[in-house]
Amino acid sequence: MESFDDIINGEKPVLVDFYATWCGPCKMMAPVIEELGKELDGKVRVLKIDVDKNQNVAGQYSVQAVPTLIIFKNGKITWRNAGAMSKPALMAQIEQNMY
Repeated sequence: MESFDDIINGEKPVLVDFYATWCGPCKMMAPVIEELGKELDGKVRVLKIDVDKNQNVAGQYSVQAVPTLIIFKNGKITWRNAGAMSKPALMAQIEQNMY
């Protein structure tokens, strides 16, 4: 099984959604993240990380609010945002930061 570090350091760009099951805005973002994952399948990897179950990873990237979205390219953070956002706004950030 691949580790988080293996995935973010891979060849494909990665969108990571740090979320919590109790978070209202996270629940609003879930279908958006799922749709983007399907639309970008093969081009971009999409990961969802539950901050309550993965506190060490959330701490490593200073996630202080949920949802926090981070784009990694070759292991480096190219963009991050705390809070919910619209699908078009998120897609625009993905296109700017991943290709």
